[in-house]
Amino acid sequence: MAGETRSHRVSTIQDRLSWVDGPLLTVVLGSLAIVFVSGLIQVSFGAFTMSIPAAWRAVFDPVVWSNPQFLFRLFLGDGFGTELARVLGLSTAEVELSRESLVVWQIRMPRVIVAVIVGANLAASGAVFQAVTRNELASPYILGVSSGAGLAILLTLVVFSGLSQLLPVIAALGGALAFLLVYAIAWKGGTSPVRLVLAGVIVSTVFQSLQTGLFLVADDLGVVQTAIAWTTGSLTGVDWEQVRVSLPWTVLALILALIGSRQLNVLLLGERTARSLGMRVERTRFLLSGVAILAASTAIAVAGIVGFVGLIVPHMVRQLVGSDYKRLIVGCIFAGPALMAVADVGARLALSPAQVPVGIVTGLIGGPYFLYLMRKKEALGDL
Repeated sequence: MAGETRSHRVSTIQDRLSWVDGPLLTVVLGSLAIVFVSGLIQVSFGAFTMSIPAAWRAVFDPVVWSNPQFLFRLFLGDGFGTELARVLGLSTAEVELSRESLVVWQIRMPRVIVAVIVGANLAASGAVFQAVTRNELASPYILGVSSGAGLAILLTLVVFSGLSQLLPVIAALGGALAFLLVYAIAWKGGTSPVRLVLAGVIVSTVFQSLQTGLFLVADDLGVVQTAIAWTTGSLTGVDWEQVRVSLPWTVLALILALIGSRQLNVLLLGERTARSLGMRVERTRFLLSGVAILAASTAIAVAGIVGFVGLIVPHMVRQLVGSDYKRLIVGCIFAGPALMAVADVGARLALSPAQVPVGIVTGLIGGPYFLYLMRKKEALGDL
């Protein structure tokens, strides 16, 4: 009897994981390897340079991993992290770390983690937007989210400089309001994928023109440089505060995207088929768009506008794992960080000691990739 119960449980687990196949595992493991190697390279360079073996030892410092309270304080903040350690009966004493470990964990590791967070958010957001619009050219950038966030950032820096401490929140609100405007323009007794994309192009064009106008009226060079860093996407200067701000929203957005994968598959069948299956298409499209906005806005709030990640990663993953959205979302969650990690290494080292905004590097990667797609595929657009 016990043997039959055990066999039934194993069979149930196998059925639930039947969607995990070889190509998906290849994407996941390959992406993890790329992030790991890129992270080691990333934490090795800076004003205090160390060898990759020294960085390896610092990342896996036994003092760090044997003192969970240290990690709690990094990820949760001193107050909440210390209180959690106390509740769990752990030591709350300060730990003594080597100079290399301090540099890696206090200064450089946040940049690697934020790159992972931004890559996962943008890739998942792009995948959701592509299903909602049934167009493989859709992305947070094309649908107005990025341009709305960029305009909000510039307005804050140039006109309302006293609110600059709230820049991440303002960026997220700007992206959300821009998409609501897109949705309102596209609404005509309902929306359609084509109208959403066209409305997104209109809103993006207008907002980008307003951004250019704001650059012309800004008379403070420092403000202009800060705005350029935000609107081109940069991970320079991020710290644990950005990790703490973005991590909870990232987890929420990615879980919701995975939960909505079945609805995304149904949307790809077309509105008529979706309605015949009992789906409330407009409500579902709006709610899933909200998930994509949450993911994109979280990324924009901590790194600015990083182009092309939400556009090219779903393409690349779709070529490898197919169009089933459960596999596609999981693949994007891992492949997005891999692309961002590699791009950030390039941004860090290309003109060392100067640092290039990571959005420039992703643009240089994305442009040739889309030229390749355009030459390879006869019909580029509809999913």
